[in-house]
Amino acid sequence: MRTIDRNKAVLVTGATGYVAGRLVEKLLQEGLTVHAPVRNPDDHARLKYLNTIAEHSKGEIKYFKADLMQQGSYNEAMEGCDLVFHTASPFINSVKNPQRDLVDPALLGTENVLHSANEIESVKRVVLTSSCVAIIGDAKDCESYPNGIATENQWNTSSTLDHQAYSYSKTVAEKKAWEISKQQARWDLVVVNPSFVIGPGINPNGTSESFNLVLQLGDGRMKAGVPEFYIGAVDVRDLAVAHYLAGFTPEAEGRHIISAENISFLQLSEALQAKFGDAFPFPRKTLPKFLVWLAAPSVGLKRKMVKLNVGYKWQVDNSKGKKKLGVSYRPVSESIVEFFQQLIDAGLVKAK
Repeated sequence: MRTIDRNKAVLVTGATGYVAGRLVEKLLQEGLTVHAPVRNPDDHARLKYLNTIAEHSKGEIKYFKADLMQQGSYNEAMEGCDLVFHTASPFINSVKNPQRDLVDPALLGTENVLHSANEIESVKRVVLTSSCVAIIGDAKDCESYPNGIATENQWNTSSTLDHQAYSYSKTVAEKKAWEISKQQARWDLVVVNPSFVIGPGINPNGTSESFNLVLQLGDGRMKAGVPEFYIGAVDVRDLAVAHYLAGFTPEAEGRHIISAENISFLQLSEALQAKFGDAFPFPRKTLPKFLVWLAAPSVGLKRKMVKLNVGYKWQVDNSKGKKKLGVSYRPVSESIVEFFQQLIDAGLVKAK
């Protein structure tokens, strides 16, 4: 059990990212001082969204020059912090070199942050942003779980560097975090495992895969129909609160699935249709699996991924986060509509 001193600064890695942006916003609203290690503290264009939030909040943000891949790079920013949030990790699916572009930043970045935590005496708790993909590799995996539903007890054992490389990167990074954590006793590790994150970010021009999927639902690329994919989804603002609670709830421990609902791509599209009607070419049907399998290479999907995910229910139990942290969720239909509206407002998608 760790009680965090709210008068001390809190460190957030990857502060300019989609998830971290909303977390920093929450921390600043609570009147906390946020230490934000970034590659270039003088890049005012990249930092303007955080600066705008800070100007209208009770809290304060301080920037430090740091590089995720450089050991010791976070020491200065971490000095004096009780609490560290490690959110920095790339979420991209189209990569040329999975080891270089996904696994190394996730694994080595986690190692570097936690090695700094070992060196900085003030640190009492590290909250790691992992993912539900460290629990479930492919939707078919759920068939082997009790009642077909994954809990925090399961680990992804099906992903590799060649199959679901992003999921593999999150799995090895979280396992390394637990390994490092167990070798010491001064700070404790609390892990947040979100499902697919949606909802408006502080920056409407985000680069997360979340933006790519929602754009595809509305820009015509999926108008012929969507694969029968099932996912979990959670609003980025609710996820920020979950991180905050994981940091400041003294008895918080272990992993926490953070997911509002188990839902399909078609249900996401139907929520958008209910709000925006025929103004955008939303998909209105599910494509047969054999068509998805045939077309997979032409749209950047691997056939093995199609085989093990299309048509299989993806289901997780989110009760621990609700009971132990007090997390609550807004409806996914509300989140997807507000997310899409943000993309419209930013000019990223236009009505027919």
